[in-house]
Amino acid sequence: TNADQATEWNLRKCSAAALDVLSNVFRETILPILLPILREMLFHTDWQIKESGILVLGAIAEGCSHGLTPHLPDLVDYLIKCLNEIKPLVRSITCWTLSRYSTWIVHNEAQQNRFLIPLMSELLKRILDTNKKVQEAACSAFATLEEEACIQMVPYLKQILETLVHAFRKYQAKNLLILYDAIGTLADSVGTHLNRSDYIELLMPPLIERWNLLRNDDKDLFPLLECLSSIATALQTGFLPYCEPVFGRCILLVQQTLENNGGDALTDKDFMIVALDLLSGLAEGLGSHIDSLVERSNLLLLLERCARDPMAEVRQSSFALLGDLTKACFRHVHKHLNIFLPLLTENLDPHHVSVCNNAIWAIGEISIQIGSEIQPFVSIILESLISIINRNNTPKTLLENTAITIGRLGLVCPNDVSAQLVRFIRPWCVALRNIRDNEEKDSAFRGICNMIILNPLGVANEFIFVCDAIASWEKPPIELHAKFREILQRFKQEFGNEQWKQLTDRFPLPLKQRLQIHYGV
Repeated sequence: TNADQATEWNLRKCSAAALDVLSNVFRETILPILLPILREMLFHTDWQIKESGILVLGAIAEGCSHGLTPHLPDLVDYLIKCLNEIKPLVRSITCWTLSRYSTWIVHNEAQQNRFLIPLMSELLKRILDTNKKVQEAACSAFATLEEEACIQMVPYLKQILETLVHAFRKYQAKNLLILYDAIGTLADSVGTHLNRSDYIELLMPPLIERWNLLRNDDKDLFPLLECLSSIATALQTGFLPYCEPVFGRCILLVQQTLENNGGDALTDKDFMIVALDLLSGLAEGLGSHIDSLVERSNLLLLLERCARDPMAEVRQSSFALLGDLTKACFRHVHKHLNIFLPLLTENLDPHHVSVCNNAIWAIGEISIQIGSEIQPFVSIILESLISIINRNNTPKTLLENTAITIGRLGLVCPNDVSAQLVRFIRPWCVALRNIRDNEEKDSAFRGICNMIILNPLGVANEFIFVCDAIASWEKPPIELHAKFREILQRFKQEFGNEQWKQLTDRFPLPLKQRLQIHYGV
């Protein structure tokens, strides 16, 4: 039966997976053997052989994309035509194979948009195909394309939304889940461009209709809540008309899970996790507009309980929400800090990467809000952060967040943190040199500058790393630029011209030039 075929591991899937691995290992070198066979298959009169050829082309997409580049304009052209084949299995496999080449389709400089627009319009037709398997494949492929194309989708939003809303009326249970994903991914990809009243009037009514149909214990709520979370973040204040019922129901789902400790605990917890994530989306999207809703609810009391949950995923979502609420409506968080700060410090265990990451981020956001009030906690927090930033094999985002929070703690409690500079300055500089200029990076660097001025000896031995981190800024804000200049000039004075020249002569040339041009040292 078809249902079994979809999940069953068979010879065909095995072979495709093997080709994928071979192409990733041997790259272009397999093409001289493969291309003649592939050409014969793709243009074969027997549709089943042709369909297998299209599968092969998708399987080798990752490993052979470079070697296939000269052939891709013709191949993609041909594949887009195959989306109209009579046989539904050819149409569905073609959706998948095209999605495997979406990076090239979106980013090939020479033929910008030559393929993106025809592919988009053909996939939108396939989303409304009469065959369910084709609908599913087209919807998944479209979500992949959205992630690649991002704001290149903006000019076509009206057609896209009209199609997706039409699919809403047409789709059955299983495909609805994939449709939610395509809508959520669209919101993530185009962001605030979605916030136009005509788009909102198209998109929201069918979603709210589903929202009202589903009971609180229906698992189909998960993908809908995830989808709404992306939409709320993208629409920002455009989501205001819908936020009250959505907020209220999320609170209910969290409460219901906390009260119902018996039963099938794991699935129950999923309801709570998805509800917490949607509340995060609301806080991030609505900002201070969420204040009155939080005020009229018991959210922070519920969050105190969630933050103590034995299940890591629940704590992970709780700390993310705590950070978002800190940014959106801090006065409500403030009253509960005697509970939250000790809980956050207990959760700085890098073995639970996501929990630890979100706790560190939340501590950084809280410290910006309360300033020196965080002082009693600084030494215990700092010990954990220093050990994390010096660990081997720590994931990149965890290192970046750790460094940002160390910088922010140094911004509000410079004396406490600067005393420890020598223990973290080198990995700190390495962690932040590669992230883009932004507000978080700005506050962290302002903190590190204050600390360096208080304790210049703490960085003397690692000074090249400090210079490299300073030079990683494309356009530092005026205040920060002045601080950088002050530090560099002061060190140049301390070292004396001769020693400064010896030191900077060892710098890579681009670094030396940047420091001369931007800071005159």
